Amino acid sequence: MEDLYNTANLSEPASPAASVASAEIAAEFAALTVEEKEQRRAEWSQELARVEEEINTLRTVLASKTRHASDLKRKLGITVWKEVTDDVNQGLRNIKESTVYQRTESVLKSTGEKTASVFGSITSGITSKLSQMKNSESMRSIEASVGSAYENVKTKVTSRSGSVSSFPDALDENNTSSGLNSPTDSLTK
Repeated sequence: MEDLYNTANLSEPASPAASVASAEIAAEFAALTVEEKEQRRAEWSQELARVEEEINTLRTVLASKTRHASDLKRKLGITVWKEVTDDVNQGLRNIKESTVYQRTESVLKSTGEKTASVFGSITSGITSKLSQMKNSESMRSIEASVGSAYENVKTKVTSRSGSVSSFPDALDENNTSSGLNSPTDSLTK
């Protein structure tokens, strides 16, 4: 029976302060008589049973209160989705108010402005170069050549009556008078 009350079976405490306290309790417990030890153990067992009963009662009360709160929320129209949405919105507000977010936002804004400035410079440079090309001798020569080619085609498309037809009409007129057919004519007939 004496082995049951051996204090060496106590578990080791985690911290040095708890170790000192455990040693003091063990020393006091060892100094007690066998009857006093049994009486202490009986008191502690009764107290433990009371505490566990209180814990179970509190759990029951908590579960009841939680159900009641859920019923009230349902009656008020507060859904789980609404609670999650509110929590997310609050989290976003907290993030936006944080200094890290504000610094990041500032850096991104600055980067966007610099990027817009660079693209603006590139665009104005391209516009300037195109304008210079348009006003160059080479471009004027090309414009003149294209213009005269257009006029030549336009005058050749003049019909017998003296009216000007469209280029496709003139081609059709030329093909039908010469007996040539378009490759698509056989598909449509």
